Amino acid sequence: MTIAFNQLAPRMEVIQPFHVMSLLGRAKELEQQGRDIIHLEVGEPDFATPPAILEAAMQALRLGDTQYTPSLGLMSLRQAVADFYQQHFSVNISASQVVITPGASGALLLITGALIGRGDAVMLADPGYPCNQNFVRFVDGEVQAIAVDESSQYQLTAEIIAKNWQENTKAVLIASPANPTGTIVAEDEMLKIIDLLREKQAYLIVDEIYQGLVYDNEPYCALKPGDITNIGVQSNDKSHVIIVNSFSKYFQMTGWRIGWCIVPEHLLDSCERLSQNLFLATPTLSQKAALAAFLPETLEILEQRRELFKQRRDYLYPKLLDLGFKIPVKPQGAFYMYCDCSTLTDNSMTFAHDLLEQTGLAITPGIDFGQNKPQSYVRLTYTKDISVLEQAVQRLEQFLT
Repeated sequence: MTIAFNQLAPRMEVIQPFHVMSLLGRAKELEQQGRDIIHLEVGEPDFATPPAILEAAMQALRLGDTQYTPSLGLMSLRQAVADFYQQHFSVNISASQVVITPGASGALLLITGALIGRGDAVMLADPGYPCNQNFVRFVDGEVQAIAVDESSQYQLTAEIIAKNWQENTKAVLIASPANPTGTIVAEDEMLKIIDLLREKQAYLIVDEIYQGLVYDNEPYCALKPGDITNIGVQSNDKSHVIIVNSFSKYFQMTGWRIGWCIVPEHLLDSCERLSQNLFLATPTLSQKAALAAFLPETLEILEQRRELFKQRRDYLYPKLLDLGFKIPVKPQGAFYMYCDCSTLTDNSMTFAHDLLEQTGLAITPGIDFGQNKPQSYVRLTYTKDISVLEQAVQRLEQFLT
């Protein structure tokens, strides 16, 4: 029998690459040729990891504290996360409900692995972070991508979810603030969604990775007890709600690869078994470092940087509008501008590549975020100093004229 070495698993036919990576690769080539490239394509803070976190990691190294931790994470770190939710969001959770993971991606892999089987559908918004769909496909689930627009602030609502419900819908995944749009789900709307999914006996997975980067309102956690008296919500029971978060964005620990999820007690055994088999444990050094993420001196630095992100948003938003981009909903969080470029081009991929080649400005085409009019959108990050954003605006203006 002849083995067909190119005969891959069927899931590989639907799991797509990050298209922006080819653009990033070309940008790196141009840099090696001596070109000055402005990177507004990758969603990574430009700030260094805060000093106390670095010192905690170095202290762990000096002590030789690098052995495996329990699969669900250091109990001291799980308790620190639980304390953070109590102090900042008035959410009472047990440290045992906190699962430390290799990034938020590790958390989503555990959750989809525990909940989703063949034929189960997960509903999510399009546009959205593409890996979320691929986690569902990886466990042979069905992706139920719902096209959303500015009328719902590019978010799913209780009404949209109810309208698109299928018999096999097992879970709904919502990101607030969202990548690539930077929009949030209002707290009263989140309560309605939670109530609906309780009635449907389905899970709600809330991606709160950018929760710390909210600019115009106080951030909230979907687990926070809400005012149920005025909006028709029946209960504060949230035993079907799962939270995903990360140390990457707000805490600026992208390369450390550490995140967490908060799960109901009945999912802990499944998460532990999967974690033991998939990861063994999250890197010990990253966990030791993350213990310093919640120190007052660290949080003070992070809040100062959050304010800088807001200033960058407030600079870039009107400039892009003046150049002819349409941004129907001003980003309320994260560090992205999802721009409708349909009056400037009929192909955002070509637009992004030509912009890079001609001006040295790298942005992300809409194809990376779903099938909802991807040719009409591009994403820009405001993860650079305003002086760099000024140069980016100048290059865009040059390109468009």
